[in-house]
Amino acid sequence: MCPQFTSPPDPTDFEMQVWEMVRQVPPGKVTTYGQIAALLSPPAGVDMARYRAFAARWVGGAMARCPDSVPWQRVVNAQGQISPRPGAEMQRQLLEDEGVIFNERGRIDLKRFGWEGPPQA
Repeated sequence: MCPQFTSPPDPTDFEMQVWEMVRQVPPGKVTTYGQIAALLSPPAGVDMARYRAFAARWVGGAMARCPDSVPWQRVVNAQGQISPRPGAEMQRQLLEDEGVIFNERGRIDLKRFGWEGPPQA
């Protein structure tokens, strides 16, 4: 049986929220798919448990379709690694150009380079 929420109820609205959040990540910092998801509220009609189960994947889907104005390179997986896919080498180069350091295992120290989210108002 397919999961009920293979995509957000309003994908366009969700993608816009994701992209706006990612635009706030400063140069030299990274965030994860799951952290972006946690910073956003669940879409209407999606309870928190279901949101937590699917949201990081939804963020990944939004990032795969992001416009050029979104600093896509600053979103990595929960292990602080670049997910293997076409463009991974370019992502690493862009991050290194911003001063992000990878260890010998290809991981970023999320405690050092991780973004904590937007300032609280």
